[in-house]
Amino acid sequence: MATFLSREACPTVKNILVLDSEGKRVAVKYYSDDWPTNAAKLAFEKSIFTKTQKTNARTEAEITMLENNIIVYKFVQDLHFFVTGGDDENELILATVLQGFFDAITLLLRNNVDLREALENLDLILLCLDEIVDGGIVLETDGNVIAGKVASHNMDDGAPLSEQTISQALATAREHLTRSLLR
Repeated sequence: MATFLSREACPTVKNILVLDSEGKRVAVKYYSDDWPTNAAKLAFEKSIFTKTQKTNARTEAEITMLENNIIVYKFVQDLHFFVTGGDDENELILATVLQGFFDAITLLLRNNVDLREALENLDLILLCLDEIVDGGIVLETDGNVIAGKVASHNMDDGAPLSEQTISQALATAREHLTRSLLR
């Protein structure tokens, strides 16, 4: 007999943020309705940046609380990485998500983890977010696996639509439509 886990039993993430050294968005993904408007999201990002900017989270991830949320964060060069979970979430799981995300980015950017490289490879970063968390539920935390999936998605446009991200599926559909119109 199969047992299904309820959503409450699965580790969940409210958002994953990558901000620059001034607190501006580089790549963000929200999985929770806690911040219903873009203004609310920007205000949260500003408050999280302001609260953490004076800390030295360069060697290991740090943990803080803000507005009934647990935030695990790490700084590298001019990038600030954040993973947010509810106050009842396990900090170790959030830290593992952060580390997996960071490891995947490090592999994909060939150890050049800085703002310029991140902006040039924003598509890879966004694909990493899609591979790590879906609808707030943690799917994968191994940086090597995440980077491998992103790299294979990037090269393999012939993958079945069920294994492609939304943006990849749209790009594939656009290519097929263009080809059919040119015939």
